[in-house]
Amino acid sequence: MAQNTKTTKDEHKLTEGIIAKSLFALTLPLLLGDILQQFYNTVDAVIIGRFVGEEAFAAAGISGTLMNLFIFIISGCCIGMSVLFARFYGEGDLKKFRREFFTALSFGGIFTILISVFGIFFLPLILGLISTPGQAFSYAENYLSIIFAGLIATYLYNMFSALLRSTGNTKPTLYFLFAGVMINLLLDLLFVAVFDMGMQGAALATVLSQLISALLCFAYIRATSPELIFTREDICFDLSLLKATFSYGSLSALQQSGLHIGKVLVQSKVNSLGLSAISAYTAAGRIEGYVNSAGVSGTQAESIFAAQNYGAGKFQRVKKGALTGSLMYIILGLIVTPAMAFFSEPLILLMLPSAGPEILAEGSSYLRYLAPFYIFDYIGCIMSGYFKGIGRIHLSFFLTIGQVTIRVIFSYILADLLGLSGVALATGIGWSFAMIYVSINYIRTKRHLTCSK
Repeated sequence: MAQNTKTTKDEHKLTEGIIAKSLFALTLPLLLGDILQQFYNTVDAVIIGRFVGEEAFAAAGISGTLMNLFIFIISGCCIGMSVLFARFYGEGDLKKFRREFFTALSFGGIFTILISVFGIFFLPLILGLISTPGQAFSYAENYLSIIFAGLIATYLYNMFSALLRSTGNTKPTLYFLFAGVMINLLLDLLFVAVFDMGMQGAALATVLSQLISALLCFAYIRATSPELIFTREDICFDLSLLKATFSYGSLSALQQSGLHIGKVLVQSKVNSLGLSAISAYTAAGRIEGYVNSAGVSGTQAESIFAAQNYGAGKFQRVKKGALTGSLMYIILGLIVTPAMAFFSEPLILLMLPSAGPEILAEGSSYLRYLAPFYIFDYIGCIMSGYFKGIGRIHLSFFLTIGQVTIRVIFSYILADLLGLSGVALATGIGWSFAMIYVSINYIRTKRHLTCSK
């Protein structure tokens, strides 16, 4: 195992100590960060709804779904590459780590520019394909044009964050994200409420706050961990690293894009139900996003933990980490389910205080029908991270594509019968499939893990 360059900062390594403690310490900042990340959309939506109007609020929901599609393609690419970072860090090979940093930054930067151009050029067509209502079309187009033009800022933040998180150091990215959220809030109020810039102002605030977060993150790495940053000697195109970066980055990006293409297709079906359903789904979707943050952070934490220990050759610790993480999230699911079901109406009013009786009824019904399935979702997230961490990223990919496909199919079947409640049930059916899939493949990977290197 490569040991030619030993890391001098081992305090964040996850290869020693109590597994549950390591996972919790890694997950908590990620969870808080994912929750804070939701504020970028939530702040925009709330301020737009307050100062621009209900049609603009509905457009913010549609825009959020499309924006997340592109952002999660980028973040998915960075998450895939973070597995390589974590593995090299676990091996103690910082020379390879720095070369991977250069390779990932080059590959991801070019990739981001390409999808930015694609998004801007095809935006009117995409909005038309998802049945965006005429009242909301121009609002969504104005907002997303600016968001797509600024995707490089999103990529840089995600890349630098992925690098830090791969070492087990997750707290700084939380602080920088918090700073970005506060800046976003202030700029939203300035551009939208004071300067009356509407949707364009909200989008510009989001891009600028992301850029500031990225610059803060890089400055921290440079000041505290300069050994992680590539130097002139590390600037080279290592073919083996390029292949691995492309494989992990692209497959993870496809996984995330598949997930959000599914959400876009579901949004398209919801759009056909009318503006009230769109507003209810937007408000419920904000709540769902916060609750799902636990699963997203669990996936990232488990993948980093598994990759570091896999790189260190500690296979038993990898397997125990998957089981420990699953148990932790089963307990969380037992807390989330009754809370979401009982407080469904207050939660909808929190996201949309002006919600009328129809919007309130549809949105709260969606949350109540969805709540019982969260344990399945959480276990699927932990196992997805485990599969990524041990290099079986294709299993994580097929897990996501399978459950999303089921969700879309059943949404189109059940929405016409049950409205938004049918969309919630379709999601639950998809998560149930995920539970069966991960159970079968965990047993398979557990048997062969020792022979996988």
